[in-house]
Amino acid sequence: MQDLTSPPTLMPDRPRSRAGALFVALLAFVLGGALALWGAQEGYFDRLLPGHEAHQDDRPAPVVAAPAPVVGHAPSAQDLAAISSVEGRLALVEDRLSRVDFETNAASGNAARAEGLLIAFAARRMIDRGEPLSYVADQLRLRFTNAQPRAVDTVIEFAKNPVTLDELSARLEALSPELSEKQTDQSLWQKARNELANLFTVHRDSSTLLSPTARVDRARLMLTARRIPNAISEVQRLPNAQAADTWIADARRYQDVQDALDLLETTAMLEPRRLQDSAGHAVSQQSPLAAPGEEASPTPDPEPTGEE
Repeated sequence: MQDLTSPPTLMPDRPRSRAGALFVALLAFVLGGALALWGAQEGYFDRLLPGHEAHQDDRPAPVVAAPAPVVGHAPSAQDLAAISSVEGRLALVEDRLSRVDFETNAASGNAARAEGLLIAFAARRMIDRGEPLSYVADQLRLRFTNAQPRAVDTVIEFAKNPVTLDELSARLEALSPELSEKQTDQSLWQKARNELANLFTVHRDSSTLLSPTARVDRARLMLTARRIPNAISEVQRLPNAQAADTWIADARRYQDVQDALDLLETTAMLEPRRLQDSAGHAVSQQSPLAAPGEEASPTPDPEPTGEE
């Protein structure tokens, strides 16, 4: 007998499961088609196909035709403006370079002249003190020999046997008693000369001014004022002037070296061509002290001939 209390057995829903599978298949088909279409548009399939690269390499390279030359083409206004602008800038650069070069040469020339002037001043100080020139002698030869060789030789030779102004004054003071005495062994001609000299000077000066003591005092005063020629002249008029021959020779040497130093200082300031710098190069820059358009030059010093 059938048991009516047991639950009935449930059967699977087959139509619904078939519909879901069909929907999934349709969705996959649509997505695959869309993916294939996108890959075709992007060219992925052409790259994956065999022989594609060989086909790409076999294609001939495109021929680029060279532009035909333009005959008789006039530059435009823009091209002309660019060219003129470049040329103008180049001209400005060249002008600035020339100015810098000129200023550099001027500064170098002025520096060489200043150095030469300092060397001449240093030589004067050593000469006045009676000191040896040492390295200053080499600088004098380097800078001034080409311009003033005789002046350089005078300064260097004097420094080997120097005499100072104080020494000349002291020696004159020591010689003054001997210079004031009248000579007893004078010849007739010397006596006549002295008498004639006194005869022509008695009308100009008083006897006090013509006395030997007054002449010695004036000579000493001239030495103090560095008027060496006037001091020599006063000593030469003394009665026994031959006793001061050595003093007169040294005084003349002192005056010669002072004149030589003056000439070297003037050369350092005004020499236009033959002055040299510390490297031995000629100073071609014109002196700033020279008048425009003129070449100022110190007194020419001829080359020594070897004859005294």
